[in-house]
Amino acid sequence: MKLAKRVEALTPSTTLAITAKANALKAEGHNVIGLGAGEPDFNTPIHIIEAAYQSMKEGHTKYTASGGLLSLKKAITNKLKEDQGLTYETSEIIVSTGAKHSLYSLFQAIIDEGDEVIIPIPYWVSYPEQVKLAGGVPVYVEGKEENQFKITAEDLKTSITKQTKALILNSPSNPTGSLYTADELKAIGEVCLQEDVLIVSDEIYEKLIYGEAKHTSIAELSPELKEQTIIINGLSKSHAMTGWRIGFAAGNAKIIKAMTNLDSHSTSNPTTISQHGALAAYNGTQEPVEEMRQAFEERMNKVYERLITLPGISCVKPNGAFYLFPNAKEAVKNTGFSTVDEWVEAILEEEKVALVPGSGFGAPDNVRLSYATSLDTIMEALDRIERFIVRHSKKD
Repeated sequence: MKLAKRVEALTPSTTLAITAKANALKAEGHNVIGLGAGEPDFNTPIHIIEAAYQSMKEGHTKYTASGGLLSLKKAITNKLKEDQGLTYETSEIIVSTGAKHSLYSLFQAIIDEGDEVIIPIPYWVSYPEQVKLAGGVPVYVEGKEENQFKITAEDLKTSITKQTKALILNSPSNPTGSLYTADELKAIGEVCLQEDVLIVSDEIYEKLIYGEAKHTSIAELSPELKEQTIIINGLSKSHAMTGWRIGFAAGNAKIIKAMTNLDSHSTSNPTTISQHGALAAYNGTQEPVEEMRQAFEERMNKVYERLITLPGISCVKPNGAFYLFPNAKEAVKNTGFSTVDEWVEAILEEEKVALVPGSGFGAPDNVRLSYATSLDTIMEALDRIERFIVRHSKKD
């Protein structure tokens, strides 16, 4: 049977391909270190687990409204008010089955065939595929490494056409950990307002910020930008709740209603039990979130200092998330490989360390490594990578 063209056009996930190979090696008994994790290695805080369990005992195991529990929407509006000074009505909030699902529903709701969506490079792997599934055209704009992988207002302006519908901003970024400043966002926002481009602000790593850096949502900067922006966020990264699948979108009520109508014909509603856990996450103590953030910051600083000692490796120090995105171009060249993809595959085969090649994020000279695992494990992985580099360099 012939598959639909929209599915055949999808690009397979590089991350999943590496993970599959790593798992196969593990099954053969090899000691594989995986640095591809896109989720915290902490368990969900206990008060959230207990709240979800209690909700089941109380009979909260039925359908909810398609857009989520009203009480959870109110908790989200409180969070946005307290954290970012943003005021939303519950009609401007939709709870979805994860932030990824919020993005998917948004693109389905706003994109017509041929509409263009500007996606900065490096990008999270699902952005272009979701745009294509909605009939849209991804338009890539390179964020220069010397600018911490961030695009500028001028980069954006020269990329806009009559078909441009939206811009995706991911700050802090997956895969780079880079963070846009308020001034940078203001300049980008002014272009979007002038050209009537919708801003999709993916803020899923908002709580994981390091050093003196500060997270700013572009929607905070003016009432006009708030109206022009759809915020995407959720609990997966901030509260170690990846498997609970709860995310949300906040913005224009007309768009949110369209997304809700769409979800009523797809998921019916986000999992009821997970929504009750999310209520506890937003309304309860935030101490576990801060403890996790501090642990990630400590790891990041130590891993970064070790990483940049590796021969042929350079790296922009991140401000957030839990990834490092080093440039491996020189290391690849010095070890006799043609591409980063080949180099990454050889490291997995010879040293049993799984990295994610940057080609999947639109940046073929880089690799992504996650520090969402124990510090000892990461340091062992870096020792193995250095051994690999030194061994192959000696052959030349």
